[in-house]
Amino acid sequence: MKLKGDQQTSRALNRRLILNMIRADGPMSRAEMATRSGLSPAAVTFVVSELLNENILVEGEASLGAPGRRPIPIKINYAGRLVVGLKLMVGAIDCVLTDLATTPLVSRQVTVRDPSPQSTVEACATAVSKLLADRKAPAGAELSGIGIAVPGVIDQGVCRLSHRFNWVDVPIAAMLAELVHVPVWADDDTNAFALAQQLFGLGRHHRTVGALAIGAGISCAVVIDGAVHHGASGAAGKLGHSIYDPNGPPCECGRRGCLQTFFSEPALVRRWRDGKGISGAVTRHDMVDAARAGDEMAVHLLSEAGEGIGRFLGAFCNIVDPEVIVAGGEAVTFGDFLFEPMRRALERHAMWTPPPITPDWADDSWARGAAALATQRLFDFESRPGEIAVPAM
Repeated sequence: MKLKGDQQTSRALNRRLILNMIRADGPMSRAEMATRSGLSPAAVTFVVSELLNENILVEGEASLGAPGRRPIPIKINYAGRLVVGLKLMVGAIDCVLTDLATTPLVSRQVTVRDPSPQSTVEACATAVSKLLADRKAPAGAELSGIGIAVPGVIDQGVCRLSHRFNWVDVPIAAMLAELVHVPVWADDDTNAFALAQQLFGLGRHHRTVGALAIGAGISCAVVIDGAVHHGASGAAGKLGHSIYDPNGPPCECGRRGCLQTFFSEPALVRRWRDGKGISGAVTRHDMVDAARAGDEMAVHLLSEAGEGIGRFLGAFCNIVDPEVIVAGGEAVTFGDFLFEPMRRALERHAMWTPPPITPDWADDSWARGAAALATQRLFDFESRPGEIAVPAM
C-alpha cells in the first residue's frame, strides 16, 4: 500500500538532491544531473522546470562543443532572492542582508534598549526595514526569509532557555514573523555558524565538521553527515558549560567553574586586566598587542586557554571524529597565541589523528550564519523535517 505522502516526499527529496548537487559542484546540464543522481531524465526535467519557474534555478549559456544540440548548464540563481540574518547579542544585533549564497550586500548593527523579547523583535523588525531601504540593497529582489541566531537552547523556533537574555520559552521566530510578514527561522548562534560553514564556508566539502565558537561563551556545534546536530532538545554543543574547575567562578548557567568562566573572550580579557592592575577599560585587541610585545601574563593566559579548551576538544573529537574544526568568535583575534597551544593539547588528548583547527577570520560569519538558516530552509539543503518550524503566514 502506498502512503499518500509518497509523491510529495519524493518530489521534496528530488529537489533537495538536485539543489545540493549544484550547490556543491556548480552548474551542470540536465543530462549530467540524471547521470550523477540516478534520477530518470523525466524526473530531472520536472524538478528543474519547477525550480526554473520559481526563479531558484536559471539557465546558463550553452557550452561550446560538437555540432548539434549543446548542453545548457543549470545554475542556482543566488542573486534572485534576498535573506536577512540577525545575530542577537546583549544590547545589540548584528544584521546582514545577503543573497542566497549568504554573500553580504548590506550590513549594520542596531542597538536594543532592553533584553525583553518584545524590545528585541521590534529592534529586529526595524533593522530589516533599514537593510531593505539601504541604497546598496538590490532593487526588485524578493525577501524570502529571515534567520535569527540566538545564544541559547532553541527548539522549533522557540528559545527554550537563554541565560544571557534571561528568556524561557520565548517563541522568537513567530513573534518576529508576525511583524515582518515573511517566514522566520531561529537557531542557536553556534549552530547557525556551523550551518554557514557547511553550506558555503570552510566545511563545505566535509561531511563531519566541528564549529568552535569562542566569544561571550564557548560552544562547539557539530555537523554530522551534512546536517547540524541539535540533540533531543536543541541543547547540543554547549562545550563551555563543561565543568573545568568545580570551585571556579560562578557561571551564567547557575553553576560554578564552567569552561567559559575561565576562557571565554571576556573572561580572558578581564583576567589579564585584573592581573595587570589596569583600572581603565581594555579590549581583546589591547591584550593581543601586549602578547605580541612579549607581555608574559597575556601569553600565559592565552596559552592556558588553548590548553584548557584543547583538552575538552580532545574528548569532543574522540566522540564525534570530525574532519575539521572551524573556529570563530571574537577570540580568533588572539591568533596562534591561543590556537597553537590548543592544537598541541588536541594532539595529546585526541585518541586518533586530530583534525585541523582552522580559524574563520570573517567578522560577518555570525550574521551570515543566521542568514543561512533561511537559505537552508528555502532550498531544503540537507534539511530534516521538524528541525525548525516555519511560522504560518
